[in-house]
Amino acid sequence: MSLRERGEMRSAAGLAPFLRLEGFYMTLSPKHLDLYRKIAWLFVKYARPAIIEQANFGSEAKVDKESGQEDPEKFASSLEEMGPTFVKLGQLLSTRSDLLPKRYIESLERLQDDVDPLPHETIREAFESDLNVRISKAFKRFDEKPIASASLGQVHYAELRDGKKVVVKVQRPGVRERINSDLEALLAIANYADEHSELGRRYRFSGIIEQFQRSITDELDYSLEMQNLRNLGRILEDFPQLVVPQPIDGFCSRKVLTMELIDGVKVTDLSGVAMTEFDGEAVAEEMFKAYLHQVLVEGFYHSDPHPGNVLVTPDRRIALIDLGMVGRLSESMRDRLFALLTAICEKDSDRVCEVAMKVSDSPTHSLSRAEFTSEIADLLGRAHNAEVKQLEFGSVLMDVMRICSEQGLAIPRELSLLGKTLLNLDRVAMAIAPSFNPNASIERNLNAIARKRSFDSLKQGDLMTMLLEFKELLARSPQRVNDILSVLAENRLRIDVDAVDEVALIQGFQKIANRIAMGAIIGAMIVGASFMMDIESKFTLFGYPGLPMGIMIVAGILGIGFMWSVFRNDK
Repeated sequence: MSLRERGEMRSAAGLAPFLRLEGFYMTLSPKHLDLYRKIAWLFVKYARPAIIEQANFGSEAKVDKESGQEDPEKFASSLEEMGPTFVKLGQLLSTRSDLLPKRYIESLERLQDDVDPLPHETIREAFESDLNVRISKAFKRFDEKPIASASLGQVHYAELRDGKKVVVKVQRPGVRERINSDLEALLAIANYADEHSELGRRYRFSGIIEQFQRSITDELDYSLEMQNLRNLGRILEDFPQLVVPQPIDGFCSRKVLTMELIDGVKVTDLSGVAMTEFDGEAVAEEMFKAYLHQVLVEGFYHSDPHPGNVLVTPDRRIALIDLGMVGRLSESMRDRLFALLTAICEKDSDRVCEVAMKVSDSPTHSLSRAEFTSEIADLLGRAHNAEVKQLEFGSVLMDVMRICSEQGLAIPRELSLLGKTLLNLDRVAMAIAPSFNPNASIERNLNAIARKRSFDSLKQGDLMTMLLEFKELLARSPQRVNDILSVLAENRLRIDVDAVDEVALIQGFQKIANRIAMGAIIGAMIVGASFMMDIESKFTLFGYPGLPMGIMIVAGILGIGFMWSVFRNDK
């Protein structure tokens, strides 16, 4: 056994005290024992110290170096070694600035999803078994060497029979089964940690794994990505400088996605000569405008615009690729996000705090509003004074969420994902236009979106409803005004106020007084009878003086009846 495996075994064995288990034992599936060991080692070695550091978790915040406060880069590389499930999990955790410190977020953002390519024969069999057609029949040309090879699928260049150039993404055989197995183990550990650890109760790890399960399940279904491509293509029709590859009908399934080939280079690979021929400012402005339209108007957006997924085409347009991960927002969430983004642009710390508390589902009675507002104001002030090249709107939004988490406000997943999206968008804009001001662009475009949202809210159906309600109001107003004036003239105006029921309150006090008096009387009878026991008497009961013994019996009966009344009637 290697030194590392021995260390993993010791860490796994030490998982119980780290999680503060409460005397319960987790049911382990034998087929996942090795995976449990690796996950436990990762948690104890990296994740737990990082979460405690970020949360400043009371006395537990003092994590000594021997407990495993390691380089975040090693955490990221360990996830890469464990396979596709954990690479994707790391990418999800990179959106959780409320959970992990900034240096961990930065390391996880750089996680690479590149793996060794599969043999062409394996890809050919996967394609033909899923679409029930031979590759040689479907395509005039199909390159055996992949353009890209990731943990979930492999991308190949191809040409259709009519000469149209396409790319074909084929899912790796067996990857779905492996991910499902990994998720089963992760969910078992997360549920156990939630029930039996303080960290789990606070952060609800099972919720994070369930969110991850939904995300990666959608990413494994290429038919959903096909729909995403079509939806985003429709949304971006009014933005000519942005393009999205469209799927090819008849060549797509749950495990195969064929789409138009878009020639281009990554925005980070643009040469100096190309930059001089490229109006980066205009393109960056249109990108931010398009994204705000996706988020705040459509409620559907490309949520992973990192530089590897953004290409510059030969005709100097921006191409958005890889729509396996998208964001969706309800109407109410869009309204709140609009208010939050507007407040950040206007440096209105009070408004930012107010909207953040509305977005969060956490109770706010224990929140220190003065401290919360002060930290937000300090953040917005520093962002306002930053140089243009240092402005990152996504970073400001992520910092707002971090402060919310520190104050005990639970931030919904939609806001975390949007913060990561805007952070990537900032970096793309910086690559194509180093002097571009994202804050000013968002502020300009929010005004235009506000007008559009107001106009869109006046749809024909809504307008007709408003007119009918206004007509009803006008028709009934004279009668209602007449009724009000009659009540005032006849002095019949009455105001009902829901207040404390003083009758019930007095009865409650009277009940308490009666109970106290009854208890005092019973106690006095018992004490008095005890003193009278020493007085000699010819009348006896059970060998004791009769009078005090009778008083004692009566007191006992009253006491039992009193206790029965209390247990039966009082709540």
